Amino acid sequence: MRLPLRRSLLGRLLAVSALVAACSVAATAWIAVQTTSGAIKQEQGQNLTADARIYDTLLDYAARNPTWDGVGATVRELARESGRRVALTTQGRQPLADSATAATAPALPPQASAVVDPLSVDTVLAARGTDGQGTAADRIDPRAVGPFRLSGADSETLRRTADDKVECLNRAGIASDVVVGASGRPRVQIVGNDPERALGTRCDLAALDTPTRSEQKALDALTELADACLKRQGREGVQLNSDLSWGDPASSTVPGEPGPLVPRVPLPAPAPVPTPREAPVEDAAPSVVTPERTGENDRAIASCVSAARSEQLSSYVASPALLFIGDEGGATLPGFDLSPANTARIAGAAALVLALTVGASVFAGARLVRPLHALTGAAQRMRDGEQPESVPVSGDDEVGRLAAAFNDMSAHRARLEEQRKAMVSDVAHELRTPLSNIRGWLEAAQDGLADPDPAFVSSLLEEAVLLQHIIDDLQDLAAADAGVLRLHPESVEIRELLSQVAAAHQARAENAGVTLAVTATAPGPALRADPVRLRQAVGNLVSNAVRHTPDGGRVTLRAYAHEEGDGTVLVEVADTGSGIPPEDLPHVFDRFWRAEKSRSRRTGGSGLGLAIVRKLVEAHGGTVDATSVEGEGSTFVLRLPGTTPSGP
Repeated sequence: MRLPLRRSLLGRLLAVSALVAACSVAATAWIAVQTTSGAIKQEQGQNLTADARIYDTLLDYAARNPTWDGVGATVRELARESGRRVALTTQGRQPLADSATAATAPALPPQASAVVDPLSVDTVLAARGTDGQGTAADRIDPRAVGPFRLSGADSETLRRTADDKVECLNRAGIASDVVVGASGRPRVQIVGNDPERALGTRCDLAALDTPTRSEQKALDALTELADACLKRQGREGVQLNSDLSWGDPASSTVPGEPGPLVPRVPLPAPAPVPTPREAPVEDAAPSVVTPERTGENDRAIASCVSAARSEQLSSYVASPALLFIGDEGGATLPGFDLSPANTARIAGAAALVLALTVGASVFAGARLVRPLHALTGAAQRMRDGEQPESVPVSGDDEVGRLAAAFNDMSAHRARLEEQRKAMVSDVAHELRTPLSNIRGWLEAAQDGLADPDPAFVSSLLEEAVLLQHIIDDLQDLAAADAGVLRLHPESVEIRELLSQVAAAHQARAENAGVTLAVTATAPGPALRADPVRLRQAVGNLVSNAVRHTPDGGRVTLRAYAHEEGDGTVLVEVADTGSGIPPEDLPHVFDRFWRAEKSRSRRTGGSGLGLAIVRKLVEAHGGTVDATSVEGEGSTFVLRLPGTTPSGP
């Protein structure tokens, strides 16, 4: 039974991770509040034809960084290369960075050249700044990947896979190379931009398209945001594919990195958006692929997907900034820099989050590894041959259940070891007795103390037959344990089989003064089994019953179909003998077990007969059990799968 999440080890680890994540988010939000002056308004900038490269460079910086901290060096480098003044301010016109150095430079003009916002890209400037490549149709910069950015380990793993695919394609004569996207995910680029050429090869490129765990988590979060938007409009939610389309997946595009393929349900064209971050949800731009109109519902979905992307990426990109491009030597504006107080608060928050993370990890890790160390030590001591021991069970979680299972295994191993030692001793004893008798008689004959008359030969033959019987029983048990006991099933008339067994044991029963009877109906229930092995199993039960039934007793063989009509055939061997004590009943099918320890091998059997019965019945797919009342008799029941009549 699966544990509830709140009680499982996984739930505890998730709770600790959630706590650390919540503290990290709270610290990040606090830092953002402390280092940002007021609310940031969204604006749509005007075209920057001559300075598109400056716009694109700053747009790239905003897409890759959550704040503008440290952008001053980039601004100064752009100003040096272009020979113009470059300044960035918040939408409240608070300075972020300025390349002007002259103390008498004029103030910035009232109209900004453009708004640098990775969530609302000026498509004209972006197209000019990227050599005509353009951007995604939803006006979100493709370099803004946010939570879809891969970790170094994931990126390295995918890069190795991509290198293997490129090598495979090159061997197939298809020139290709690895291109790494903004999120760190590599993809295979076919030279000539004809991906269909790779379809005829064995180089499966689909392995590179499976989202990682972090990407899937981000995609699920995006789907929830889009569904919330649709719900507010009274529409049904959708499940987004990895290429941010809905419906059946139709491309190998990875989230956050638009690809050349169009999804099965393309995104419709967006309505005009007046101001990037003040547009209503229904006017938000769609995502990723070449759009076309597919109806009012698709347009609503596209708008919600675009709005959800903007909401999801908002905490991963820099806030919108006003870009001013003018002549060199303009007015000098004070550059933006963190104050010592803010720097101290940031360092303190980072230290607090680090301390909390380390403390929670140490606490959870110590509780996790302590029982595992105990399990490891116990397993090593068991391997070294020491007596198996139990380990403390700390709780009802996964580790606690593992400890309980280990304790059960240790106890079971100890029982098996004791049974193995007892079996070796019993086998040696059972074989030693007839061999000692044979050797004694032969030595007596050799010394002239016994004459090899017919009685002498008969005695030796009896001991040899007994020895052969024990060996045959052991061989049957070994074959059953190894799963190589061969059966030759055929249709069996159960009454006839029971009559054959009764006839074979009739003489022994008469000598013991026991009545042997068969009460099966004719014809009996349908049964498919190996008649030889089934006679052997029933014969062992009859022999055991006759041996333990006193003079004047009765042994009854009975066969009938199960009352529930499931096709099961029940074969009973009941006697009116001495019965079996309740404490001995669970052991009657153990090897070399005898109810009366004082019985000799001749009067008590070898102790293998009932063990062989169980193995033969299990080989037929059935079960055997015994019930007994001490002083009144015992009943052994074989449950065998029969042949259920087919319906009309």
